[in-house]
Amino acid sequence: MKRVLTIQDISCFGKCSLTVALPIISAMGVETVILPTAVLSTHTLFEGFTCKDLSDQLEPITRHWKEQNITFDAIYTGYLGTKEEIDQVKEIFKEFGNENTLLFVDPAMGDNGKLYPAFDESYARYNATLCALADVIVPNITEACYMTGADYKEEYDEAYIKDLLNRLVDLGSKTAVLTGVSLSKGKTGAMGYNKETGAYTLYQNDLVDAKYHGTGDVFSSIVVGALMRGLDLQESLKLAADMTAETIRVTEKNPDNPWYGVDFEAVIPEILKNLPA
Repeated sequence: MKRVLTIQDISCFGKCSLTVALPIISAMGVETVILPTAVLSTHTLFEGFTCKDLSDQLEPITRHWKEQNITFDAIYTGYLGTKEEIDQVKEIFKEFGNENTLLFVDPAMGDNGKLYPAFDESYARYNATLCALADVIVPNITEACYMTGADYKEEYDEAYIKDLLNRLVDLGSKTAVLTGVSLSKGKTGAMGYNKETGAYTLYQNDLVDAKYHGTGDVFSSIVVGALMRGLDLQESLKLAADMTAETIRVTEKNPDNPWYGVDFEAVIPEILKNLPA
């Protein structure tokens, strides 16, 4: 069984970050080890949430793992709140990464042309230095523009997306995947580029016209789980895009209106049907 370490914050209530990554990747038949960077009462869309920073615990926890000779087949990072945490993750990559370890970075820091309130352009540029160390990065268009200095566009063509992908791999990563890519009306999906092979990967499905918190975490977690189960990048992106869209459709039908996140739990059986035996 493959083993993944995922480094993110954990919200006790609200479906995002570790409360998405842990159940999804585990259900996909991959051992999932967590390293919480902070614990929050709820995610940040709730008013009055509490937050306890755990960055001072990362070094002693990982030191203990090293003493126990614990290894990982993949290291997957999501939202990292500070430059100091980025530096700590770089050290973890050095300590636990090798030629057989997939380093997967989701540089979660913005959307719709803007950075999240906690971040500035300096942070975005610093996050790019972590992406430089990764095998696979999965920014959205906003995050890609802030990391590469490209102009953000609401309307674009395939040439614009390919230029962004080339700028991203120039940062240092082996493969870049842009999420939220729409190359025709009513469609959305992801496009990737592998700089070693020069191959582009594109998958588009029907756009579900609704937005929920944590869908990016669902997408990334499914991609990581699928790669660990032996699917190639194209297959992994297709599965992640289709299943993320399905979580939105299912959530829209929920009479309890869980606005704080998608009902990914209901879609897990469908995810498993698409994995190799």
